[in-house]
Parts: sequence; structure tokens; C-alpha cells
Amino acid sequence: MAWRRVIQVYERGARILDGSFMTQDVSFGASNSESSYGSENALALSVSIADPYVLLRMSDGSVRLLVGDPSTCTISVTSPASFESSKGSVLSCTLYHDKGPEPWLRKTSTDAWLSTGAGEAIDGTDGAVQDHGDVYCVVCYESGNLEIFDVPNFICIFSVENFMSGKSHLIDALTKEVPKDSQKGDQVSDGGVSQGRKDALNMKVVELAMHRWSGKHSRPFLFGILSDGTILCYHAYLYESPDGTSKVEDSVSAGGNTSVSRLRNLRFVRVPLDVHAKEETSNVSPCQQINIFKNISSHEGFFLSGSRPAWVMLLREQLRVHPQLCDGSIVAFTVLHNVNCNHGLIYVTSQGVLKICQLPSGSNYDCYWPVQKVPLKATPHQVTYYAEKNLYPIIVSFPVPKPINQVIALVDPDANHLTESQNLNSDEQNRFYSIEEFEVRIMEPEKSGGPWQTKATIPMQSSENALTVRMVTLMNTSSKENETLLAVGTAYVQGEDVAARGRILLFSLGKNTDNPQALVSEVYSKELKGAISAMASLQGHLLVASGPKIILHKWTGTELNGVAFFDVPPLHVVSLNIVKNFILIGDIHKSIYFLSWKEQGSQLSLLAKDFGSLDCFATEFLIDGSTLSLMVSDDQKNIQIFYYAPKMSESWKGQKLLSRAEFHVGAHVTKFLRLQMLSTSDRTGSGPGSDKTNRFALLFGTLDGSIGCIAPLDEITFRRLQSLQRKLVDAVPHVAGLNPRAFRRFHSNGKAHRPGPDSIVDCELLCHYEMLQLEEQLEIAHQVGTTRSQILSNLNDLSLGTSFL
Repeated sequence: MAWRRVIQVYERGARILDGSFMTQDVSFGASNSESSYGSENALALSVSIADPYVLLRMSDGSVRLLVGDPSTCTISVTSPASFESSKGSVLSCTLYHDKGPEPWLRKTSTDAWLSTGAGEAIDGTDGAVQDHGDVYCVVCYESGNLEIFDVPNFICIFSVENFMSGKSHLIDALTKEVPKDSQKGDQVSDGGVSQGRKDALNMKVVELAMHRWSGKHSRPFLFGILSDGTILCYHAYLYESPDGTSKVEDSVSAGGNTSVSRLRNLRFVRVPLDVHAKEETSNVSPCQQINIFKNISSHEGFFLSGSRPAWVMLLREQLRVHPQLCDGSIVAFTVLHNVNCNHGLIYVTSQGVLKICQLPSGSNYDCYWPVQKVPLKATPHQVTYYAEKNLYPIIVSFPVPKPINQVIALVDPDANHLTESQNLNSDEQNRFYSIEEFEVRIMEPEKSGGPWQTKATIPMQSSENALTVRMVTLMNTSSKENETLLAVGTAYVQGEDVAARGRILLFSLGKNTDNPQALVSEVYSKELKGAISAMASLQGHLLVASGPKIILHKWTGTELNGVAFFDVPPLHVVSLNIVKNFILIGDIHKSIYFLSWKEQGSQLSLLAKDFGSLDCFATEFLIDGSTLSLMVSDDQKNIQIFYYAPKMSESWKGQKLLSRAEFHVGAHVTKFLRLQMLSTSDRTGSGPGSDKTNRFALLFGTLDGSIGCIAPLDEITFRRLQSLQRKLVDAVPHVAGLNPRAFRRFHSNGKAHRPGPDSIVDCELLCHYEMLQLEEQLEIAHQVGTTRSQILSNLNDLSLGTSFL
């Protein structure tokens, strides 16, 4: 390792540098005398390096190999003879260095039970312990076929027909006789739609990459990027043929080349990769998109550059995709490791900005989204966000041990302590019981991904539970100014004999953040009958759900005065949502109520309600342009969408809310968050802000820890995706053979329920479309009456519009 050189490859040649001194300059035109068809002006389009080899793909479809000589530190240019046959021009190629003490691909050429491959490795290097592994060349031709060659002999040891169609498994073409049924399937689909065949012929593999990351049981991954932006991802595995058929084929295929046997036990399985790069590559030389890294802040994987850059990290042999949307398109990326930037990275944006970065250390990437845990040492119940000061008020509770006589005093304050204590023996008197105590913590996230800081805490009284926390904007009738206050609703939990009571608390969050005591100051506190279970601000007023009543208050600056109320039969309000002057109330047993507020007569009036009985968990408004829908989730793990249509005869003159859609989520949805959908115009190239419509999606959280999203679709897209969904129910093999059509039906638990319209499409099912073979995708798109690119464009727009996280 004493000799170290740098190789620079440019369009017409390559240079060898020793530090900053050039020791050799090679022109590619020189080797054309050996090549039978190489043209003088062939330029290098892509480069792949695996020491001591450098593989070049030329603009005329040929391949060059530069071989470095470690003794003289010079390179020689060769054109491998294998590619000069009539296989067609090479579209993409890469080198794969199978490193390590036990090169993985060596195992696949022998029977695994005879040898692990480690013994041969030591023999091959004349008894030396160090084994540099093997180098392979992966090539994809214009025909779509893929071949793996041994380097530097260039003997084909693995080949796959029609790689770009994205089959579920890649099997060596010479052992193809085993699965007879799959061949039949291929032939049927090949005779499909002529238009579809044209699409398939236009598809090309524009980039290949193969890599095995570190780890005890790691296996190589093979990646291919198609010209429409689809990324194929395959994971290699060892396959033992059960009946020994491959051995016969192996001896036939080897022919004269007995030096290197075929990798007959090698197979690849396709892995879903949730990347929405979908970047149409032009015919101009495309820049390399896959940038492999081995240690950026101790993470490994590859970075996908382009207009939709993303991190793909390998964690526990599983690929996790994390899009990076902050800087727009990224054209170049590389790792950087030095004293000032430890295991960091450099990238250049399409605007020409160069950034030197490190990954934040506090985040865990082994998840669908980067996750940062904030230790509270307590149970969180509700969280809200104060955007102006970037603060998070959170209701938390924690167990506090208390002696038994204090517990009895809390539950029954009138009890005589002496007589109580006489009835208890000394052991029981000394026993402690843990009681949940509540407080509201106001937390501030750290900018650099460090720990969060608790800026202030608001303790509750003993046996008082905080039920709701909200930031509210109230109109101060004295000063005629808007005030943003923190509202907390509580309830005293004191057993069945004591009438329920609760408190409304209003706090102002001050500007002085240096002194935490001065950050929060209480401006109002009042005790009411009934638990304060929900609060919201309505056009400068405070709406409070207190037990079975809903009361609207005005704020004078020192007092809350009730101006209107509504107390038809909500038993216990679990959620309140407000849009303009419309109010949506979710009740614990009586489903949802839709109210409006009129300032003139100071009245809250019931517009409509759902007459069915429903144990409601969460509610929210769904806004699509000028259409307002009411969303509710229930205890049977369903969600329903209602709408208010007083002109429809079945709405009983507007009293009844009508069903727009229903869907079985399969988990209890406890919170909806309404977020404006993001623009997708940057990708489609339409005018700026042309689709900045008033369209919102609902992000929801469930009790089993999952996160989901519900988004509105326009009519044409919905019809297209619904037809596709009906086809996919039969075309896709389902987990354990479970039918999604039956699973997603509304679960009513034996109660009478009239089925609502089927107007929700299941994106979990639709995502399987991209994992089908190309021929199947084209066939299904044709049956639905659309094109593959149209379906993928709709799915892509949907994921772009809802990429909140």
C-alpha cells in the first residue's frame, strides 16, 4: 500500500496522478485499433472503479477496461472481447468488488454444504491470510438482458433475460427450465397489447449498481434505474436446487470454460423500495444517481441524487428511504471525512450551491421516517404547538406514591380520619399507593438535534386530571386586541359519590424566556360543573365543552362570560373542531353533531347530526376546495366521512348528515391533524401556483403506533385508481390470502348499519402495482383503459402532495 495514485477520467482519456503530479495520460482513441467497431470519437459516459480495475462505458455502446499495474503504477486500456459479439450495445454497466474474508459470490458457484468458500479463498492467495476478493462486471444491454462477468477473464457466469421488466425473482437463464409455469406466463404477457410492447421496448436501464455493505450475514444488493425513473432493487440469496437439475445444465453450459464455473446457486429477489424519484432521463448523458456510502455518521447505504433526492439507508439488512426535500434538486454528492467534518458529506444543488453537512446524531433512521425520541419520564396525553415561539405544551402524568390515609382523604374529604385509621391495622397504614399526578409541560425543541428543554411546568392540583390543552386566540373586548393564550381544561377525579367538577385555566406565554418562571403567567382560572373535556377558539370567543353542555364565552381580559350555549344530548364531548363559524362535535356515544355560530343573534344552532349510535374517538373537517366533509373515527377501527346536504331529500330537510365514504382502517384512530396538501406543480411544469387549491389532507395517529393519511382526490383520478384497485384485488397475492375487499368493509359489530358509498381507494393495495412485472403493469393499465405512466404519475402526485413527514 506504499504506492497510492489518483485516477481522473475525462471524456477522451484518463490521467494517473501522484499527489498533484501527473505520471501518465492515456487517450481512449489509441485503443481503437484493437476494437473492430470502435469509432475514433467515442467518449466516456460512465465510470465504475474497483481497484485495480476501471470500467468505462463509451458513447458508441462499447466497453473499455483500464487495468492498473500495482508494481509500475501505470494503467493499460483493453476492450473486452466478450462485448464485441452481436449482443447489442451496452446501456449501463458497473463493477462489483466482492470483498471480505469470505467473498459471498464464491459460495454460489459450489454446493453450499460442500464448502463455505472460505477455504478456497486462502488457497487462492498462496497461503496468505489477506484475500482481496473477486471483481465482477455487471452489464445491461439495449435488449434489456443483464449479464454478470468474471473480471478480468470476462466469462459470463450469470445471465438474466429481460431484466428491465422487474420480475419478482432473477434466475440464471441456463437454469430456467425448472419453473415451467413462469415461462408460460411470460409468453402470454408478451403477446399482449401492441402499444404496451412499444412502451416496454422504449424502456431502458440507464444505471446499474451492485454492492454488499458490511455486516456478518450481509448479502449483495443489485440496483437498476430505468429510463422512466423506476428503481429496481434486488437482494441476492443462495438457492439450493432440490433435484440437482442445475448440475446437468452447469456441465453443458461450461463447455470449454472450466476455469470459472457459473454462479448456479445465485438468485435475486425483488425488494420494494419506496422511492418516488420518477425522473424521466433525457437522451443526454444522464448523471450518476446512485452514490454509495459506507460510513456517514456510522450509517451505510446510498444517496439518490436528482430532482427528488433521497437517502436509502441499510439497517438490519432492510432498506429505509428518507427523502431530502429541503434543497430541491441535487446534482453531485460525495462523502467527506476529516478533522473538521467527521464522517460527513458534501453535495451540490442544481443552483450551484455547495454544502458541507453532517447527519443529525439524535435521529433514529430505522423507521419509515427519521424519528427523534424525547424522554419525558412521564406519560404524555395531549400535545399542542405554539408556532410563534416554537413551543410545545404537553399534558403529562406520572405516578406518585402516597400513604393510604391521604388517598382516602382525596376520594372522600368528609371522612373522619381517626375512625378510618382505627379500622386499619398498622401494616395497611404504612402502605403506599401510587396515584397519577398531572402537569402541563412547555417544551422547546433544540435546533441542532440535541435534547429538548422543559421551559416551564404548570402543576395540577391533587386528584385533578388535565384533559385538554390548546393554543387559543381570543378577542379581548376591553382592549379590542387579539390575545394568544394557552387554555387548559381539567377534571377532578374523586369517585362516584362526588359531583363532577373541572377548571378552565388560561395562561399567557410571555416573551422573557431567560427566566422560566416568567415565561408562563396565569391570567384566568374558574371552576365549573362537569369535566372540561374539550376547548377551541371560535372567531375570538372560547368554546368550552363542560360535561353535557357546550358554552361559548367572551373574554374581557380578566373574565370569561358565557354568551351562548348548546345542550341537546351530547353526553361527553371527546373532540371539538372549528372551521370559520362551523363547529364539529364528537360525542363518546352519540356520534357527531354539526353546529353553526351566528354573531348577530349570539346563537349556536344545530345544523345536522348523525342519527346512528357511534362510539366516537376523533373528529376533523376534511376540506377539498369549497367542499366541506366531516370525518369521524370510532371504537370499531373504522373511519366515516359525512357531509351536510340540506337540499337532498334523504337528509330529512337537512337534519341528518349523509355518508360520503367509509373505510375500515384496522386500528383505533385517536387524532386527526389537518394539513394543507403540498404543491406538485414543480414536477409537472405547469404554471407557478396553478394547483395551489384550498385542499387539505388529514394525517392521523393510531393507538398501535402507526401513522396514516387521508387525502382528497379529483373525480377522474379517483375513478382511474378505483378501477385499478378492483383489478389488483385479483392480480396481487395477498398476505395469508386475506381479501382486502372484505377487510376494508365497515365493521359494525352486529349493530344495524346501512352501507355507505365505496369511495375511498386503498393506497396500500395500489402500491403493489409498481412491484408487478412491466408486462403485467402494461396489461392491467390497458384493461383499466389508461396507461402505465398515467397511473404512476397519479400515485406519484399523491405521494408528493402528502409528503408532510
